[in-house]
Amino acid sequence: MKLSALSFPRTDPTPIFDAFRGNYSTELLTAAVVHFQIFEQLADGPRSFEALRTQCGLAERGAAVLFTALRALNLLTRNANGELQLTEQAREHLIPGAHFDVSGYIGLAADSAGVKDMIERLCTNTPAGAKDATKGAAFIYREGIESAMETEASARHLTMMLAGRARNCAPALAHGVSLGEARQLLDIGGGTGIYSIACLQKNAQLRAVVWDRPEVLKIAAQMARDYGVSERLKCSVGDMFIDAIPAGCDVILLSNVLHDWDVPQCRVLLARCAAALPAGGRVLIHDVFLNDDMDGPLPVALYSGALFHLTEGRAYSAAEYRVWLSEVGLAPGAIVPTLVHCGVLPATK
Repeated sequence: MKLSALSFPRTDPTPIFDAFRGNYSTELLTAAVVHFQIFEQLADGPRSFEALRTQCGLAERGAAVLFTALRALNLLTRNANGELQLTEQAREHLIPGAHFDVSGYIGLAADSAGVKDMIERLCTNTPAGAKDATKGAAFIYREGIESAMETEASARHLTMMLAGRARNCAPALAHGVSLGEARQLLDIGGGTGIYSIACLQKNAQLRAVVWDRPEVLKIAAQMARDYGVSERLKCSVGDMFIDAIPAGCDVILLSNVLHDWDVPQCRVLLARCAAALPAGGRVLIHDVFLNDDMDGPLPVALYSGALFHLTEGRAYSAAEYRVWLSEVGLAPGAIVPTLVHCGVLPATK
């Protein structure tokens, strides 16, 4: 009996993910207090994003992650000129020497392994494992970086770690996004292929191509057999930044892919997708979205810390995506919610 990828969970797993990602609040806050001394630096007045970033020695990606988290925690805000400044809460409790200062208490976590590792990630702007030939970085691959996705055991381990979240979100994506007129879906960086599988089970006319690394595709092929869609799902090996995009697709799915990459790579990938689509074709960005003010929501801001730690990316706002989509001739639509703070942002050529 084939499995179904269209059944919804009876309960919402989002609180479990929020609790799991909560440690990034400790790591980012402690890094801000102990190492970068952000609250002390802003005690005399506001500073621009660029000025504070430079003073802290942060690359733009790290600054975006750290400052967004602090804004989501209601410790930083922006003034009328767009400069970063302390909230009243931060001014009263996080400036060293203030009567109600608790920064020393925050410093109790300064020597924890997680905080030290986050500080290293912020200072070097590199994901964990990127320079370690015995481990490699998770979920990303490119020349000049060691990747865990090129070795069978680690690729399987990391891919299956994400399968639980995907099984929960895939039914909402398949039911929420209309693919009734689509003929072929291209699932870029599709991993297990579960999103394609759900779409295939929902849309009898559809065929799909999962485009990923060779070791990852071994899992997708097995999943296609387990779910009874192997005759309509093709596994295609490729490098999304170098190889020709598989031809014939009229819908391209980027599910939890762009957040693994920095802004220049996101722009390149979206441009490649736009060029490969026919007129009327669509890109579906399935991901989490920061709000357009870049000050929350808090669970997404903390997840951005996790992405920063593990990959070369971060969480992006819908406003950022809309700019990039428009740049390459794609017209963005309204976000369709799925689960675990995710949603689908469609864009049409």
